[in-house]
Amino acid sequence: MSSRDHSLAQSEQTSVRPAVRWQLVTRSLDFAQGPCVMGIVNVTPDSFSDGGNFIATGAAVEHALRLAAEGASILDIGGESTRPGASPVETDEELQRVVPVIEEVCRQTTVPISIDTSKAAVAEAALAAGAEIINDVSGLAGDARMLAVAASSGAGVCAMHMRGTPQTMQQNPTYSDVVAEIYDYLGVRRDVLREAGIESNRICLDPGIGFGKTHQHNLDLLACCHRFHALGCPLLLGPSRKGFIAKVIADRTADRTPGTIGVVLSLAQQGVQVLRVHDVGPVHQALLLFQATGGVDGVGSFPDTSRHS
Repeated sequence: MSSRDHSLAQSEQTSVRPAVRWQLVTRSLDFAQGPCVMGIVNVTPDSFSDGGNFIATGAAVEHALRLAAEGASILDIGGESTRPGASPVETDEELQRVVPVIEEVCRQTTVPISIDTSKAAVAEAALAAGAEIINDVSGLAGDARMLAVAASSGAGVCAMHMRGTPQTMQQNPTYSDVVAEIYDYLGVRRDVLREAGIESNRICLDPGIGFGKTHQHNLDLLACCHRFHALGCPLLLGPSRKGFIAKVIADRTADRTPGTIGVVLSLAQQGVQVLRVHDVGPVHQALLLFQATGGVDGVGSFPDTSRHS
């Protein structure tokens, strides 16, 4: 048995309690009652689902406030698309897109803001403007300064797995065991973050659905993401409107919101703490009803079914 197989076997044989708290700059998020919904605010012209809809500052701010009103517990604001094949954005352009939005949203809501970036300079400016989380698709490995920025800021951080870059990640992604390999990778990144001075309670991990994975890789990860709780950190997953949904329902033109909700409920049942979505209102409602009817009693706690027998 390989070391990664042994690690996963241990995580499955041991009852692992999912992390119930994520420390940010000025507050902590508590998952004891269930998962948080992270609303997506793409201040970009080319994001795969809503590119160009919120590129203007006013439109982005209005959208963010609407998501907060619909039930978002976190607002994830990004100024560079990471869809497959997306072109890189210069630092100054990314700053011009996101900083005014963050400043204005912070003035109008207390919902914590996450900056979706792999650039240390953008993260620094976003934190100065009021952001509380760094959400980095490169696992805080794409910019040599990012670890130091995260460590000194006290921000919550989310380290994601991505094979290659957005320009190359979908060029024949191959794994011998996708779940085991990404488990190992996230464990290494967690340890690197700790060694850089980022406290364990500030670290969140993301297996990176759609980032350097085939359709089957995505499904395997979604079915087995409960295994990642053994890493001891909150988990963030972003299945929203992604291509695997269209493949499962065999219709690339259909509304992917119902499919997104189906995946979100599966992730909630597995104890995933942060669910990153475009359609906050429907997802939030679905989770409320899921919990109210006994789907999950808090994060990763399954209801007592003996009273129904």
